Amino acid sequence: MFYLPLKTLSSHMRKISFVIIIATLLAIPTRLKAERDSIPVLRDTTLEGLGLISQFSANLDSLLNLWYVQTGQDTANMLSVVESDSTVIETTPLPDSVYIQRLADMNSFIDLPYNSIVRNFINVYTNKQRDKVQIMLGLADFYFPIFEEILDRNSLPIELRILPVIESALNPRAVSRVGATGIWQFMYGTGRMYDLTINSYIDERRDPIASSHAAVRFLKDLYSIYGDWTLVIAAYNCGPGNVNKAIRRAGGKRSYWDIYYFLPRETRGYVPAFIAANYAFAYHSEHSITPTPMKLPATTDTIMVSGMLHLEQVSHVLNVPMKTLRDLNPQYKADIIPAKKKQMTLRLPFEAIGPFIDQQQEIFAYKDTIYFSPKNVIHPSRYTASYHHYVPAGSNRITYRVKEGDVLGTIAEQHGVRVSQLRSWNNIRGSMIRVGQKLTIYVKGPIGGQMSSAPKDADPNYIYYKVRRGDTLSGIAQHYPGISASDIKRANNLPNDRLMPGQTLKIKPKG
Repeated sequence: MFYLPLKTLSSHMRKISFVIIIATLLAIPTRLKAERDSIPVLRDTTLEGLGLISQFSANLDSLLNLWYVQTGQDTANMLSVVESDSTVIETTPLPDSVYIQRLADMNSFIDLPYNSIVRNFINVYTNKQRDKVQIMLGLADFYFPIFEEILDRNSLPIELRILPVIESALNPRAVSRVGATGIWQFMYGTGRMYDLTINSYIDERRDPIASSHAAVRFLKDLYSIYGDWTLVIAAYNCGPGNVNKAIRRAGGKRSYWDIYYFLPRETRGYVPAFIAANYAFAYHSEHSITPTPMKLPATTDTIMVSGMLHLEQVSHVLNVPMKTLRDLNPQYKADIIPAKKKQMTLRLPFEAIGPFIDQQQEIFAYKDTIYFSPKNVIHPSRYTASYHHYVPAGSNRITYRVKEGDVLGTIAEQHGVRVSQLRSWNNIRGSMIRVGQKLTIYVKGPIGGQMSSAPKDADPNYIYYKVRRGDTLSGIAQHYPGISASDIKRANNLPNDRLMPGQTLKIKPKG
């Protein structure tokens, strides 16, 4: 209870006293509330708090907008889903005690304290940016299992799966204003330090699996320095150098909240955002936030690829949307898998793995002269004559007559050879061939195509062909000048025209 003889004061003094009284009265409930709930209250001014929140909110907007621009997601449809949501958006904040209890109930291995700054970020996720959280929850269905498996394999806290939410809003193509790239936001130097491939074709910072392995190694190294996960999270954002400076300026104190004001400004909001994001993902249902379904395959698998391959070749032959292939393989910057010298991964929807294996040669041959123009590679004719006319040992020479609709890629695929070999053997510099033109082809066993490995007792006068799904005797015969379906049937003692995939046929070439 306060009593002042206001009538005896001058007008000026009355104004000053009034301000002091109001300020004191306003401070009492705040202080009592802080003491009651044991909430750490920092010197967080209104302007600074608003600055951190608005910057974070703007970054979240831009990251998710970038996702839709670069992946071709149906933004209009997404907005209609959000706008048609009849859920009433929460406008009345919950009591602090509710947040405190919920964070405690999460039983997190990483400390998740509550204070006024964390409360502000929780409000961003559950109110101001709830539509963005819906999107990230949908994306998490695809990405979280990847993160969780790698974190678990390395015995790291599962709560760290939230870091990519803060870093990139789960956008593997996100690029910060300073060049940090990918779902875990690696700088170029750090990415190379942790063995991520970065060149004109590939940026493994954008590969959710490769970058997650790198992030785990980085987090382990940071933990060996600090032994405190909150400091590790801060150092992941601004680097150990900045955290070490903050510790020195704080007189050697090693608590995040003790060094809070000595950290770079953007990092001050990083740990609170991490805590708030963990809260939002754990309690989104309590805030009537529902995940927005993403058009990403429920199950995927990885296959190893050898040779140059364009994603459009896969898309056209297997009828898999390019958007899906790009979403599953964001590390290939130019949509090209440059697996010339070593095998590289191709992630596909699970149901496309079998067809890829069955049609691999057709996929590689599809418009290969268009996707991989000879102008961009060294032509075989520029090598020595001995290489120019190189013929694999034990090959059988056949002559093929070009038919209407033939291109080098399909001819090469049909005979189990490479387009470069066809060019070399026939002195072809470009891709032009004409109907009726005769091509010399040397076939032997399975040189990457349809030709089957010759049986142990193979007759050297024959070539051997492995039947594929959809093959017919007449169709096979068309590939070999002078050969008829009857010739193949007679040479293989076939009782009828029925063929089985995997069956080996012997063919005696003519000409």
